[in-house]
Amino acid sequence: MADCYATSGGSASLVVTVRDEATTIDALCASIAAQTCPPDEVVVVDGGSTDDTLARLAAWQDRLPLRVLICPGANISAGRNAGIRAARHDTVAVTDAGVRLAPGWLAALLAPLRADNAVEVVAGFFLPDPRTPFETAMGATVLPALADVRPPTFLPSSRSVAFRRGAWAAAGGYPEWLDYCEDVVFDLRLRAASRRFAFAPAAVAHFRPRGTWRAFWIQYYRYARGDGKAGLFARRHAIRYGTYAGLAWFVARGRRHPRLWPLALGAGAAYVRRPYTRLLPALPALGPRDRAAALLAVPVIRLAGDFAKMAGYPVGLLWRARRYGLRRDWRTIGQDSGRSAGGRGERGG
Repeated sequence: MADCYATSGGSASLVVTVRDEATTIDALCASIAAQTCPPDEVVVVDGGSTDDTLARLAAWQDRLPLRVLICPGANISAGRNAGIRAARHDTVAVTDAGVRLAPGWLAALLAPLRADNAVEVVAGFFLPDPRTPFETAMGATVLPALADVRPPTFLPSSRSVAFRRGAWAAAGGYPEWLDYCEDVVFDLRLRAASRRFAFAPAAVAHFRPRGTWRAFWIQYYRYARGDGKAGLFARRHAIRYGTYAGLAWFVARGRRHPRLWPLALGAGAAYVRRPYTRLLPALPALGPRDRAAALLAVPVIRLAGDFAKMAGYPVGLLWRARRYGLRRDWRTIGQDSGRSAGGRGERGG
């Protein structure tokens, strides 16, 4: 391990939050055990599992340097903060339950921290791990490809990130008042604190996209609700509402103006161009029927995701208005509640 860390970043703690992950925790633990540069410790924070998650974790105690903290009712931000506070090392990597880490994941995350002391945050990458044609279409539609990433502005997902403890503290920790989009707010606060980022595309976490329409709708509804709670991306959401209002106008008037139809078809093609570009490499592995199902699913996934966001965003705005006023956003919410990275904060609901 010493030779490994000599080239990849020094001692590191890995923090994971879980709740009812009995069906996925073994795959995650196996991928941690298979790391070319394994973590010095793995801190797992359980938010109150009622299934066999804790029993399955216990079976890994002799194969991983594992510590399990029990924090019933903790949301994901509170769980991450608890794990980071308990971690023994200055360098902390974070991932999520439900993922499978590439063998070189941690080595790739730690390398920029070792190479440059000024780097404080390293963004890893993530790839879909689909099992069905629907999940293949889902991954291509909702997840960026590596070619889509602009490293200077890329905000890391906390399924694949590493940082120095001082950067976490400067950002005030993860926002415990927020239940979804918490890693986006954490990233934005890191940037606001002028923390230097690096991008490690080889630090890949594989995760399975949502496998049902219901699960996908709930996910995107909650993401947009989190945007509303935090006051994030107001312009982006306004454009979405405006676009669909324009679409409704076109449907009502289009029969009177047939020359508008080519414009509408062109807009529709642009709407699905990037997802289809990402989907094409996966099509040869599918049978003809599954290939057709994946192709047909893409535009429906786009539409369903947009409508889920339009349903969730105003709910988040209402939550924020009632508690903090609409002028408050991620820059100030939580900053005057006595919470710091070292203390306990308000939990979102």
